Amino acid sequence: MVAIGLSAGAVARIRFAVSCLWEVVAAVRVLRDPGSHGVHLPWADRVSAPRGTLLWDLVPREPDYLPDFLTPPPPGLTPDLAGELVRLTATPPAVVRQHLDLYAHSTAALRELHTDPQAGLIRLAAEINAFWQEALAPHWPRIQLLLDAEVFAQSRRLAEDGAAVLLNDLHERVSWEGGTLRVSKHHCTAGDVPGGSGLVLVPSVFVWPSVLSVFAGDVPQLAYPARGVATLWESRAGDPEALGAVLGRGRTRLLVELGVPTSTTELAQRTGMTAGGVSQHLTALRAAGLVAAHRHGRSVLNVRTALAEALLSSAR
Repeated sequence: MVAIGLSAGAVARIRFAVSCLWEVVAAVRVLRDPGSHGVHLPWADRVSAPRGTLLWDLVPREPDYLPDFLTPPPPGLTPDLAGELVRLTATPPAVVRQHLDLYAHSTAALRELHTDPQAGLIRLAAEINAFWQEALAPHWPRIQLLLDAEVFAQSRRLAEDGAAVLLNDLHERVSWEGGTLRVSKHHCTAGDVPGGSGLVLVPSVFVWPSVLSVFAGDVPQLAYPARGVATLWESRAGDPEALGAVLGRGRTRLLVELGVPTSTTELAQRTGMTAGGVSQHLTALRAAGLVAAHRHGRSVLNVRTALAEALLSSAR
């Protein structure tokens, strides 16, 4: 358990960020122990673990130590792997060595990184990019929509209910009371969070079912599981025939697809309908109370309502 004093200024500077690097690191940890991350087994069964790489050696099974330099603070809500890798490769050699000295194990690749951090970080960035392209990039549009929806919902909750409600409902291992943030984790030590730095909350898909934190350095971060992760790898059932006879096959197909917030453009790509046709169906479904929509930046995300969930469940 780590207890961190969270000043009023730090609470006032809570922000959300989405990070490709956090997802890469958490995804490798899933592949280290797929059985402990059952929600992600459909994904883990289809990808290759990056064995024999520096990335693989750096990311151990939970709860072993994970070096903080792997996840520099993400700048905002627009994830950019290339930009994050630039920040990763700029890590000072002394910081890399300091974190490597905390490892309980050693490999040839880790010793080479310790000897020449600059060259090792360039190698690591290339390995991360290769893993990203194979394992995460094909799924990223769907993952990002889920993360965007999480940020939208939690930002609204922060505005409506305040930091105490938000932080106490992030995860069972996280609590905040009396100005102290407590995180139940191994290998986590930290001082108080000063008012100027704030706290970065990073919703993540692959960190489920745990939390990951970085409280060293200038900008503390807490990565937590985004809501709706359990739906991410679901195989979609065919259109329920009974409901299709009432609503029409097109509208029913859209309801089946809307298990997680999705844009009109992605719905058109998935279903083969025109964007105009999807938009017309969504307008009718919203009027009937079966679909809700919210704006995130320039995108409008659609998701089925509780009423639609009940209809689909009864029709299957």
